[in-house]
Amino acid sequence: MHRIWFVKKNPAWLGGIEFIAAASLAIAVIFHPGLANAQSLEPRAYSNTPVGMNFLMLGYAYQQGDVPFDPSVPLKDVHAEIHSSILAYVRSLDVWGRSGKVDIIIPYAWLSGSGKVGGDERSRWVSGFGDPAVRFSVNLYGSPALSFEEFKSYRQDTILGVSLQVTMPLGQYDSTKLVNIGTNRWSFKPEIGISKALGAWTLETAAGVTLYTKNEDFYGGNTREQDPIYSLQGHLIYQFPRGIWAALDATYYTGGRTTINGVEGDDLQRNWRVGATLALPVTIHHSIKLYASTGVYTRAGGDFNLIGIAWQYRWGGGL
Repeated sequence: MHRIWFVKKNPAWLGGIEFIAAASLAIAVIFHPGLANAQSLEPRAYSNTPVGMNFLMLGYAYQQGDVPFDPSVPLKDVHAEIHSSILAYVRSLDVWGRSGKVDIIIPYAWLSGSGKVGGDERSRWVSGFGDPAVRFSVNLYGSPALSFEEFKSYRQDTILGVSLQVTMPLGQYDSTKLVNIGTNRWSFKPEIGISKALGAWTLETAAGVTLYTKNEDFYGGNTREQDPIYSLQGHLIYQFPRGIWAALDATYYTGGRTTINGVEGDDLQRNWRVGATLALPVTIHHSIKLYASTGVYTRAGGDFNLIGIAWQYRWGGGL
């Protein structure tokens, strides 16, 4: 999720700052919250970070198209627009000598859309908080816990990390409506990731599974269950001078078939998405991140386009 790059002093550009730090906070739930865990494109999720650093992020994203509503909702010919914002906080940790992080992510969204239910046209406008998430990650290999000063001489080779993200059912939800921002259920996503540095290039891959609890207050007083969604994402990252980096991203996810009152739906997902990310340091404390993604192949839900921007402020840890 974070990576700190130090650049030699350049008075014309840095204004007397000896080091510049550029960090990236991935914002998985800036997607529509119901499917964010599976669809997230997160370069540098397992990079090393000096212990004791804090990151605050504000982000905005725009989505349009067949936005991924709950696939078990009987909506056809869906077209929607979502304006999403996010507030996130991250703290880097020393976990028994290994680098780790804890993330707190709070989304808010404005949603408008239309679709057909049984041949009848329906529309909906709603705003509210999405389901907040907490994630804990630790790098098990190749990423020792380091102070800011020690980190200056650190050079990445191969990193192996694991994480667990928990999403809580606290977002906007109305069981009398077909479309909501929250999901009224818990989800748990364990993941394992590998990052390999090759000069200015970094190759990354991560595999995870998202597990869901029941929604016992689904539309119409029904009980909804969903099978796990299995995901695999990959990233090709290039490091430019002065802390700038860019990534090409791709993810594949499958599973997630839903069951309503014991009746299985025809909504198995086998979907591909691709995207790109660009991170730009502004000062030693501030950076901006631009990103975009689109659906390549979609069997059920999620054929939409997304663009976003995020501002990040970092402090602490000797910075």
